Amino acid sequence: MGVVYYANYFVWMELGRVEYCRAVGVRYRDMEEQDGILLAVAKAECRYVQPARYDEVVLVETEIAKAHARLVTFRYRIKRSDDGLLLAEGETTHVFCDRSLARRKLPAQYWAAFHIGES
Repeated sequence: MGVVYYANYFVWMELGRVEYCRAVGVRYRDMEEQDGILLAVAKAECRYVQPARYDEVVLVETEIAKAHARLVTFRYRIKRSDDGLLLAEGETTHVFCDRSLARRKLPAQYWAAFHIGES
């Protein structure tokens, strides 16, 4: 069909999320290894607007839609790089967990990065 497989959009969202965290000074690896905090996906949605074609470069705009000490929701807009055409938009909601996957409150040292406690 010449279009990108639909599940790849979720991979792009994950890459956007990791890069968002890196940009605000949080490395997933550090959260996991040093603090034992994991972000378990509780919900994932994607609305497909236009198909991405093979070999097109895409941009993933990522922001936090809402957050509190026990969960965070990221919002994504996936666009074609050359003209900014919106291809898809979506959200993923993550629960903060420990290594045993029990829900856990996010340590306060990360709150600013996730916009927790902001008015």
